[in-house]
Amino acid sequence: MQIHYLSEDNSILNHFLGQIRNINVHNDSMRFRRNIERIGEIMAYELSKKLQYKSVEIQTPLGIKKTTEINDQLVLCSILRAGLPLHLGFLNYFDNAENGFVSAFRHHPNNDDYFDILVQYQAIAAINEKNLILVDPMLATGQSIVTVYNKLMESGTPKEIHIAVVIAAPEGIDYLEKHLPENCHLWVATLDEKLNEHSYIVPGLGDAGDLAYGEKL
Repeated sequence: MQIHYLSEDNSILNHFLGQIRNINVHNDSMRFRRNIERIGEIMAYELSKKLQYKSVEIQTPLGIKKTTEINDQLVLCSILRAGLPLHLGFLNYFDNAENGFVSAFRHHPNNDDYFDILVQYQAIAAINEKNLILVDPMLATGQSIVTVYNKLMESGTPKEIHIAVVIAAPEGIDYLEKHLPENCHLWVATLDEKLNEHSYIVPGLGDAGDLAYGEKL
C-alpha cells in the first residue's frame, strides 16, 4: 500500500487540523464541518496529482489553448455519517465524480469494549474499472474501512483505489496494510500517536460525527 502523509510539510492544512482538534471551538459545529470540508479540498488537490490526464484544446475568445483535463472516471464514496463533510470537500474539486454512501458503525453486542462493524445501507454508482475514492475522517482500528471495502468489492473491481482519512492511528494503518491490496493509495492528513483502551485515537479530536452533526442516541 502506498501511503501519503500530507501534514509533514507546513501548509494551511495544519492550520485547519489544529482548529478541528481544539476543544475551545468544538461547540461550533458549522465551523467544524467547514474545516473538515476544507481539509477535503486540500486532500483532493494532492490526490489529483496521481490521476491520469489527457490533452485537450480549449477555444477561448481569442484563440486555441492546449491544456489537460482528468481522464479518469471517479467514484467518490463516504462512510456515513462522519464522512459527509469530507465527501463534500472532495466533491467541490471532483465535481464530475459519481457518488456513493455506505453506513458502517461499531456494534457492541455485549455492551463492552468488544465490537464488530455493521454495514446496513449502501448506495453507490458502478465502480468497475473506475477510480474509487473512499473517504472517512478517522482511521482508528481500520475495521470499518476494510469492511466497507470488502462490501464494495462485491459489486465490481475498481481500476485504482484511493482511501482518504483526516486523522489516523498507527494501528489502523497497520491493519489496512494487512487487508488491502498493495496497489491501494492511502492519503493521511495527519498521523496520531496511538489508540487507547477503547480503540479511540489519541490525541485525536473526539467523535467526528457528533462534532459535525450533534450527539446520537
